[in-house]
Amino acid sequence: MDIIERPGSVTAPARPDGGAEGNTRLTSLVGMVLLVLFAAEGVTILSVRRLLVVHVVVGIVLIAPVLLKTATTGYRFVRYYRGSAPYVRKGPPHPVLRVLGPVVIASSLAVLGTGVALLAVTPATAGLLLFAHKASFVGWGAVMTVHVLGHLKEAIVSSWRDVRATALAGRARRLVLVASVLVVGVVVTVAVLPAATAWTTR
Repeated sequence: MDIIERPGSVTAPARPDGGAEGNTRLTSLVGMVLLVLFAAEGVTILSVRRLLVVHVVVGIVLIAPVLLKTATTGYRFVRYYRGSAPYVRKGPPHPVLRVLGPVVIASSLAVLGTGVALLAVTPATAGLLLFAHKASFVGWGAVMTVHVLGHLKEAIVSSWRDVRATALAGRARRLVLVASVLVVGVVVTVAVLPAATAWTTR
């Protein structure tokens, strides 16, 4: 699909959210948070029976940041293919990363979705659901490795710019939004964790 910018267009005033660059910084910020949380979740896999409570807690906290990152990347996708000039100028990701993007989102939602669903059953009745959770984690790990390597440098640079308060509209809003999804994750964890006693008290 060809993207055509209209000649002679007037430069739009600065957006209060930072526009396309603000979207990049928000995506990078939440991406770095997810990297830390997923790394912590990966560590629990090494001794999942002993660290099952931590595994469940981190898994629930992950849900809100994953949804936020899905929203920010989806928004960039829509703006780019609708021909928004700032997003067109930033360009699309590398073709390989563009193809992997939907797979990363789908596999992340599959891992988290099956994990949450497991809380509604007992270890004795988990069966295929537990298998699906493990299988989706393996698939997620493979695509996420490529995804992280492809985006890590940009994510570090962009998120660091916001943390260091480099002037760009919407910085406070972005930091508050990322902090808010973490707070939501903690609140949801506190509400949901009692339902996991069949797993956490084994």
